[in-house]
Amino acid sequence: MSVNSLRLVRCDRRAFTTLKIQLRSLFASSKTCNPKNFKDYESIKQEYKSQVPEYFNFANDVLDNWSRMEKVGSRGSNPAFWWLSEHGQQVKWSFQDLEVHSKKVANILSDACDLQLKDRVLVILPRVPEWWLVNIACIRTGTVLIPGTTQLTATDILHRLQASKAKCIITDDSLVDAVESVASNCPSLKAKLVVSQKHKQGWMNFQDLFRNASDDHKCVNTKSLDPMAIFFTSGSTGAPKMALHTHCSYGIGHTVNGRYWLDLTASDVVWCSSDTGWVKSAWNSFFSPWIQGACTFVHQMPRFDPKTMLEVLLCATFKGMKIKLGSMGKPAPEINVQIIDENHNVVPPGVEGQIAVQMKPIRPFGLFSGYIGDPQQTAAVLQDDYYLTGDRGRMDEDGYVWFHGRTDDIILSAGYRIGPFEVENALTTHPAVADCAVVGSPDPIRGEVVKAFVVQNAAYTLADPDKLIKELQDHVKKVTAPYKYPRKIEFVDSLPKTISGKVKRNLLREKERGQS
Repeated sequence: MSVNSLRLVRCDRRAFTTLKIQLRSLFASSKTCNPKNFKDYESIKQEYKSQVPEYFNFANDVLDNWSRMEKVGSRGSNPAFWWLSEHGQQVKWSFQDLEVHSKKVANILSDACDLQLKDRVLVILPRVPEWWLVNIACIRTGTVLIPGTTQLTATDILHRLQASKAKCIITDDSLVDAVESVASNCPSLKAKLVVSQKHKQGWMNFQDLFRNASDDHKCVNTKSLDPMAIFFTSGSTGAPKMALHTHCSYGIGHTVNGRYWLDLTASDVVWCSSDTGWVKSAWNSFFSPWIQGACTFVHQMPRFDPKTMLEVLLCATFKGMKIKLGSMGKPAPEINVQIIDENHNVVPPGVEGQIAVQMKPIRPFGLFSGYIGDPQQTAAVLQDDYYLTGDRGRMDEDGYVWFHGRTDDIILSAGYRIGPFEVENALTTHPAVADCAVVGSPDPIRGEVVKAFVVQNAAYTLADPDKLIKELQDHVKKVTAPYKYPRKIEFVDSLPKTISGKVKRNLLREKERGQS
């Protein structure tokens, strides 16, 4: 299936301008009009109730329902999916189009790829229309989707294929060679599907199969708690883990996101710029908009364009909520967040503790089921009545949460508990600091001291290092509590990071322990 066969038309500047006007209109109205779907935050918290049905399938129960509404004229003319390429080409699909196209892809998965219920599929595609069709098709067939970013290397792909035991991989030209270099080490891999105009030896061609596929497909009757997707974590504390989500986890769980947080209706257009490999793409360019029957807009930009994005960027707070600068705000209405101590007792307002999500009496929708193949890590985060987020913070008397740092990042120095977050924030306000990361460094007297790894801005690379260290230390003492200042500073060219941009503090901590 080439995009040319999917109602591809040329988009001139007027069409894109129209989109920006629509989105700007949404931005403008959000500042002056009352929300469409709720009264205020507290009313949602009191009124929101949702139950887990025994059976649920997002494709059949949500998307096809919107398709049926279109057929009888109960939904407006707003497209369900609107894709724009970097060259100005566009695809517009209704929910009826999505139903027909995704049923064809479902037949490809079942027939050509020979996938059965609960088989796993690794999907690594850029922001192309086929990605959305494959997602829906996996849900229709009950196969388990494993999204991956196009930034993955051959080593990353090997880990994901081996860990997940995926039977199929779907990708494009850019990663065929990387997959081929590791495929022989993946005995579970049986089918390889490429989205390309070209034919690749040993690969089935998506376009050819789509062209000849039938759109007659009966959706699998999946249970709500059946596995739907596996998202690999970023691996900031070790090898990426496999977080399992069920059919109701996102398909029902993001009702709050779409209906209340984004306040969407079927006449709205949503643009989520997240890469397809990240979970945020599933949240905001798939489940949340389509739960509400809104249009998902996708712009396949080769790189981030701040000028374009800032014209339509939305920043909002629930009606009736006070804005407290520096706070994380309040939890989503259906989530019961508590600050607890090491014995899992709720601490008073203002006291630091672990940020935890209460799982009883009702387990929140959207919460992952556990880490596949890692019962020890699952048990470490799902304890008693709580999901332990791994974050530390406090909650004030109004219910606002304030972030302090990661649990395993907290530095214990001479009896003081120091979060790296505050020290890093202080450092980055100095013009010499381009990037930084703070960890605990072993110390025979204090137990640990604060150490900062600093990437310098170009203008400061020739500065006297000893003088700059003293300057940065004095700067931190002025910005935050003096006991938090970094007693050690090391200048580095770069910081070790995951694909998603998170600093691998575990590597920095190991480096420090190795030197102690």
